[in-house]
Amino acid sequence: MSLAQARPAGADATNLIIDTIGASPGEITLVATGPLTNIALAVRRQPGLVRQVADFVIMGGSATRGNTTPAAEFNIATDPEAAAIVFGAGWQVTMVGLDVTHQARADERVKPRLAGLGRLGSDLLLPALAGYRGADDTTPRHLIPAALAPGRGPAVHDVCALALVAEPGLFGCQPARVEVETAGRWTAGMTVTTFRAGAAQCNALVATSIEVPAFWDAVIAAWARVPAAQPAG
Repeated sequence: MSLAQARPAGADATNLIIDTIGASPGEITLVATGPLTNIALAVRRQPGLVRQVADFVIMGGSATRGNTTPAAEFNIATDPEAAAIVFGAGWQVTMVGLDVTHQARADERVKPRLAGLGRLGSDLLLPALAGYRGADDTTPRHLIPAALAPGRGPAVHDVCALALVAEPGLFGCQPARVEVETAGRWTAGMTVTTFRAGAAQCNALVATSIEVPAFWDAVIAAWARVPAAQPAG
């Protein structure tokens, strides 16, 4: 079925996750690019889910600072309790957070390449980029590393999570223990990351580096294949 022919699923999101993974145990990589509410509900309803996925990747969190608050990234801050359930569920979470997504920016070198994709670029991708906020709005500009500074173009957060699944060699990941703060007055939603945790305590792989030029080569090559996959007309 082509993307143009796809229709909304009849099941609610939580049951769809459970049923889809349960039908193909060990074959599906689960990728979450939003708040983790539905994933947490799925794990609560079906704890065995954590042993049935091939891998689990999220776009969310940060080992350093947040973007919704100084401490918390948007997807985690939206539902910290769900994120705490997910990180504590007994599987390995690959966290693709602001540490790498703020490096993957659609800057003035990238935008002409997007425009070269024809209507996909001019009618969808470039207008969509205009809706992205700049780098970490909660941090004073003089405290933001030059590589992450505003003015370098919007970060393509969710694309990074998918790129890690497709091209894992583009990313450097470190094992860590991640706990989610749920009660802090100023820090709710913070992903408290300990890289020196012992192997038995680690519950996550945290992406900390990305090969930016190769990332954009891979992403633009993938987008270039989209028109050919669509039906004529």
